[in-house]
Amino acid sequence: MKYVIDTHALIWFLEGNSRLGANANAILSNPDSQLVIPATTLAEAVWIVERGRTSIPSAKNLLSAVEADPRVVISPLDKDVIETTMSLSAINEMHDRQIAATVLVLTSKDEDVQLLTCDLNITASGLVPIIW
Repeated sequence: MKYVIDTHALIWFLEGNSRLGANANAILSNPDSQLVIPATTLAEAVWIVERGRTSIPSAKNLLSAVEADPRVVISPLDKDVIETTMSLSAINEMHDRQIAATVLVLTSKDEDVQLLTCDLNITASGLVPIIW
C-alpha cells in the first residue's frame, strides 16, 4: 500500500498538529509506510509556509524534512496527471484535482494507493479512496 499525502496532512504531520486525523497520523508515523507526495502538495505546502500560516519555520525546513525521509517519493505533475485532472469536474479546486489525479494515475499503474486527506472538496467527490 502506498499513501498519497495531501497538503494539510503533510503540514500538520510535520508540525505535530492535533488536527491530523488519527489514522493518517498512524500511517505517517509508521517507519514502514510508503509515502507519495505529489509535486502540487509540496508546492502548496511551500506557499503556506512562506506566508507564515504554519509553525514550520521556513520553506527550507519543510524541504529538508521531506528530503530526509527515505519513505517519501515525490510524484511529478506530468502529462498523465494533467490529462486525468481534466476529467475530475466533481472536484472544483485545481490543486485538489491534481492531488486526486495523482492517486488515480498511480492506481492505473496497478499501485494500491490511498489518499491521506480531510479536504471536503476531495472527500465529497468519492473519486479516490481516503484515509483520515
